[in-house]
Amino acid sequence: MATSMQKLVGVSQEDDEEEMEMDVKEEDDEDEENGEKQIAAQMMIGVDEVMPSTSSSDQFQYQPQLQEQVSNQSGGGGARRSRPLEEKERTKLRERHRRAITARILAGLRRHGNYNLRVRADINDVIAALAREAGWVVLPDGTTFPSRSQSSPAAGTSAGMTSSSSQMVSQQIPPPPATLQGVSSGYRTTVEYNACRMKGVFMPTPSHYDLSSTAPAQSLGVVADGGEQTERLPLIAGSTQVINDKQIIGLPTKLPERDFAGTPYVPVYVMLPLGVINMKCELADPDGLLKQLRVLKSINVDGVMVDCWWGIVEAHAPQEYNWNGYQRLFQMVRELKLKLQVVMSFHECGGNVGDDVCIPLPHWVAEIGRSNPEIFFTDREGRRNPECLSWGIDKERVLRGRTAVEVYFDYMRSFRVEFDEFFEDGIISMVEVGLGPCGELRYPSCPVKHGWRYPGIGEFQCYDQYMLKSLRKAAEMRGHSFWARGPDNAGSYNSQPHETGFFCDGGGYDGYYGRFFLNWYSQVLLNHGDRVLSLAKLAFDGTCITAKLPGIHWWYKAASHAAELTAGYYNPCNRDGYTAIATMLQKHGAALSFSCAEHHILEQQDHLREALADPRGLVWQVLNAAWDVSIPIASENAFLCHDRVGYNKILDNVKPVNDPDGRHFSSFTYHRLSPLLMERQNFMEFERFVKRMHGEAVLDPQV
Repeated sequence: MATSMQKLVGVSQEDDEEEMEMDVKEEDDEDEENGEKQIAAQMMIGVDEVMPSTSSSDQFQYQPQLQEQVSNQSGGGGARRSRPLEEKERTKLRERHRRAITARILAGLRRHGNYNLRVRADINDVIAALAREAGWVVLPDGTTFPSRSQSSPAAGTSAGMTSSSSQMVSQQIPPPPATLQGVSSGYRTTVEYNACRMKGVFMPTPSHYDLSSTAPAQSLGVVADGGEQTERLPLIAGSTQVINDKQIIGLPTKLPERDFAGTPYVPVYVMLPLGVINMKCELADPDGLLKQLRVLKSINVDGVMVDCWWGIVEAHAPQEYNWNGYQRLFQMVRELKLKLQVVMSFHECGGNVGDDVCIPLPHWVAEIGRSNPEIFFTDREGRRNPECLSWGIDKERVLRGRTAVEVYFDYMRSFRVEFDEFFEDGIISMVEVGLGPCGELRYPSCPVKHGWRYPGIGEFQCYDQYMLKSLRKAAEMRGHSFWARGPDNAGSYNSQPHETGFFCDGGGYDGYYGRFFLNWYSQVLLNHGDRVLSLAKLAFDGTCITAKLPGIHWWYKAASHAAELTAGYYNPCNRDGYTAIATMLQKHGAALSFSCAEHHILEQQDHLREALADPRGLVWQVLNAAWDVSIPIASENAFLCHDRVGYNKILDNVKPVNDPDGRHFSSFTYHRLSPLLMERQNFMEFERFVKRMHGEAVLDPQV
């Protein structure tokens, strides 16, 4: 918003609710006395709306009908006053319930939004506060008009308030010369409020294509000159409707696109299929792949990304590496003058959403796991997760005389030696270092194979003997040895925060033990990333290395951020959990890879609301944490995308329109190459997307 919010006046929620209860008792009696007056007034308004241009003589002819309708509604024969007592009681209960909700809303605005609202505030006070926050002038009599920094007020105009999203539309649609304007939502998430109050934090202007849950479906109220809302209608895309001589402003039918011509060049890579290399370390379909790579080259895609699977290369015996299939693939890429992004994949493939092949960990690691299952992450029930190795063995010599970190380093060093010429020629432009499940720096807190389903909070993964040993040591150093345990009230994989004693509002996560445990749990994650990236920097000196973070956006609006806590991100509402990660990456000169570009899908709106999700708030918290320490940001899409709306949303995130420092992502990787992408219409849209990422002009910017 253009102006900063005023300070909290210090009225507690309990005081609000007590005042509301007093209002209920006082107003219950008033309801009976004013019932007939309210009905008559509503009927008058309804007639005025139906007949906005009727002459005075015509209106006089309708007076008998109006009086008859009012008489019938008010019960000329005493029908209204003979309502059953039960109905009256139900009406009172509904009114008490409504006012109790209002009290909580007002208390939340005071406490968390810093709104200066009086004790017995009503909806007019809330609207006025929103208007002032948006930079409008609101006089005591309700007259509202833009400040001098905006357009001049029109005489007799009852101006509407605009949110940040509607401001973008107003820049392209001139304000109509009507006496009435639409009122759009002034809603913003808690993260947006908090971020806007923090100095130097960038919050982008919402995109025209931002259809996420943070921009709910809007409805429009027609406001009469007296300030009373008389009708609610949905916003219709592309509509500038005239209803009863009242003009309603909607969104344009064809959403205007940004012109990306002349914007910074952002390289575009395409991720190759998971099974491009088979279990024998051979190219699965070299001829078909070559044709697809040539097509990608024809539209100036910069390169491709490929997983180098630990379970394929070092499959049969320690330090026996087979790079044959990758040699042939890399040679093919070099001949086409494309570039490579490679992923050091130290996790298994299969069992997660989107996995269409099965690539387990090396056979010799699986043999060790059968005799010593403690090398895998373990949940509270003792279920093992063989997707990747536990971070508890990073420094334990349990892998035939080597620690896990040594195994990772030997693998990366072998890759560097094998493909030295590709590094020297600049063909390999980036190495993404796998740091956990799916290659991401996180705990495997949400395993589908153990029954997790969205939007479950997941479970802590710290119950193998090596992790418990670390926890015991930390508790003893703190002087509380009885803290050497995991939370016993943190629910199960599919629990919701309010159903648990640990993650509920005011729950154990914010107590002394909870803070100790979460600090230890997140520090283990940081230490693992620090150790592996320090060795990756040594192995790939001179080449950009990256670490990947997931976008765990569900329960982001809950105070505890439960799903993030179980994944290892200590990021509740009163603590920033991503700054420490960004600082660790900056220490090693590593970039951040983050899946964040297209959380706008309409089909997910209901799920996002139910799970208190805020993808956009999470995205900008993570991006600001990275930009604050000046590390590059690479991105990829988390979901399949073939439509223009999705591509435009990605572009708006990769190249923010109003960033004060002109920052943008360093590269974008499309997920992933498939026959569906190669279909004619889909590929034409993708080609257009690549041109705009490169800052080139397109022929149909308004299509």
